[in-house]
Amino acid sequence: SLVVLFGATAGAYGAKLGSDERELILLVWQVVDLHSKKVGTLHKSLVKADNLDLSDQCREVSGLTPEGLGKAEPLDRVLQQFSQLVSGDLKVLGRSSYTLCSDGQLLIRQVLHPETSKKNFLLSDCFYSFYDLRKEFHTCYPSSAAVKDQTIKTMAEYLGLGTDETEEDFGVWQVKTMVAIIFSMLSESCSHIFTEPETVKYKYETGPCLLWLLFFFFLCSSKSETVDSETVIRARGLPWQSSDQDIARFFKGLNIAKGGVALCLNAQGRRNGEALVRFVNSEQRDLALERHKHHMGSRYIEVYKATGEEFLKIAGGTSNEVAQFLSKENQVIIRMRGLPFTATQEDVLGFLGPECPVTGGKEGLLFVKYPDGRPTGDAFVLFSCEEYAQNALKKHKEILGKRYIELFRSTAAEVQQVVLNRYMSTPLIPTLPTPIIPVIPPPYTIATGSIRDCVRLRGLPYTAGIDDILEFMGDATADIKPHGVHMVLNQQGRPSGDAFIQMKSADKAFMVAQKCHKKMMKDRYVEVFQCSGEEMNFVLMGGTLNRSGLSPPPCKLPCLSPPAYAAFQTAAVIPAEAALYQPQALLPTTRTPQASAAAPPTVTYYPAQAAQLYMNYTAYYPSPPVSPTTVGYIAAPPGAVAAAATATHTPILPQPGALVRMQGLPYNTGMKEILSFFQGYQYAPDDYNGLIQLSDQARSVLQAPKEWVCL
Repeated sequence: SLVVLFGATAGAYGAKLGSDERELILLVWQVVDLHSKKVGTLHKSLVKADNLDLSDQCREVSGLTPEGLGKAEPLDRVLQQFSQLVSGDLKVLGRSSYTLCSDGQLLIRQVLHPETSKKNFLLSDCFYSFYDLRKEFHTCYPSSAAVKDQTIKTMAEYLGLGTDETEEDFGVWQVKTMVAIIFSMLSESCSHIFTEPETVKYKYETGPCLLWLLFFFFLCSSKSETVDSETVIRARGLPWQSSDQDIARFFKGLNIAKGGVALCLNAQGRRNGEALVRFVNSEQRDLALERHKHHMGSRYIEVYKATGEEFLKIAGGTSNEVAQFLSKENQVIIRMRGLPFTATQEDVLGFLGPECPVTGGKEGLLFVKYPDGRPTGDAFVLFSCEEYAQNALKKHKEILGKRYIELFRSTAAEVQQVVLNRYMSTPLIPTLPTPIIPVIPPPYTIATGSIRDCVRLRGLPYTAGIDDILEFMGDATADIKPHGVHMVLNQQGRPSGDAFIQMKSADKAFMVAQKCHKKMMKDRYVEVFQCSGEEMNFVLMGGTLNRSGLSPPPCKLPCLSPPAYAAFQTAAVIPAEAALYQPQALLPTTRTPQASAAAPPTVTYYPAQAAQLYMNYTAYYPSPPVSPTTVGYIAAPPGAVAAAATATHTPILPQPGALVRMQGLPYNTGMKEILSFFQGYQYAPDDYNGLIQLSDQARSVLQAPKEWVCL
């Protein structure tokens, strides 16, 4: 038996059904006995949505009103009634089992499954298998229109059936016509058999995606892709704590390939709010693209096309050690961060305790290390069931030794990516353009004092630029210090959604935070927090800042992060194709000429792709995000470039011989190699205290005993 099902939402209709996240408001169904060609009672049920604001198209097509829907039952009650009524009709027809049949994929995959997932109740098993009438019709009548172009009306017209929709109520005509189409397909001239239903996966299958062999083939061959690019999407704007299961829930109703969720990480091993998702076929991928700007909690998620090459670079790399670790399937993976470098397997097992036993004991632990064998403080742990994993997550921020440990859900793809990124001497995916042209450092630097004369903007749209921020702040732009806007970029050189702004005084910063907090920029609200320059640097090192206060970075030990990161203002660099440029003033005209004249002469630059400059970085953990501080918002006076290049500067080093120059370095040399080269040498930190602005925390780090040189 088939249960012919039709539905409508409060929003878009037809090919865009479910693309706008609107709730279901109508279900119509009828049981069809394929053997006796008898039908049961036709049922029509209105559904009360949480939001009864109907779109114009919905009102016009369906004729429904908010008043009528307000008297209906909610979706969970309607689905219960559906099961009961279908069971009764089957008994009357002498049948016991059935399969749903709908007009296309959208009602089941894009409406029912996502909505019930968001409302936290389960669909019955019948909604995980269904026949797509359009596909069945095209199989029966190959000369008909393509599946994507089919509608109930075109199929009826092809068969010469009546198509006057005004004769019946909305939904009733559609179901009756679908039943007539099915009977035509069952006629002696066609004798169509329904044999291969569409299926919806009950849950996302975790575990290794087993693409690492393809990845190495990809590295060693000239073939550019080994995964079908028509099956991969990129999701952007994810909450940082999102797991692969959260992403699978966002795409509920669509079939994701096993191990097909790859969380993207930055150079510090932290999730950057993006993920690559691989679906079982291109049809599922196309449906996923229709969920662009759907919501995960209070955040909207952007969904774009991606390539198989990108997916392999994130999810495909692994090593024998990782392959062995991930060989145990159906395991829950937890990531531990901030472990003491001296921590052993016994220490970790003791920390977790008997209430959350690790699968295989020591074999269920994987420590992440740098290429030279030093521990990074990260580890992955396997648990055999969700209960043990939940017990482990309850130990989040508990103490091991003298450090608190962070625990997060993780994925097989994240294990592969983290381990491979740490193991390789160069990043897996080179993202930032090679910086080769030195730029004269600006006279403005981020202050490190305790005066709260700065504000932090969090949650900016990824497309937001300097102009958008200035417009967002309105009249307060007149109170921004010269060179006081600092856009924070992620490791891919893209905006991270954060920005820091230095105001002229703490009072001005307070007023901006009060006036602009949760104000809308484009289609997102932006959080604005008052902070100090010291707190700003603290956040750039990996800490967090919100209205509840300041949380320290998960790791601050000197041997992990050289002290220069906290305080030294690294000289900026621009790509070779960038040109020196004297732009017009980017700040509003509310700045007085006197204020501009009082500022020291500056040199401004215009990068080729955006008005942002990339900073040198080193992939130690934690290192600050890429944050340009040298964008000129005040036009450089004529001749400033030449003057700055030829000016004689006072030597800043207090004594001769304190600075050495190295020539002949390999092009791939990093900070680690240079520090290793000078290992054993000391420097006198007191001689350097006058070179830069230092917070008390940074100064204490500088003055600690070191076994490496600071240049």
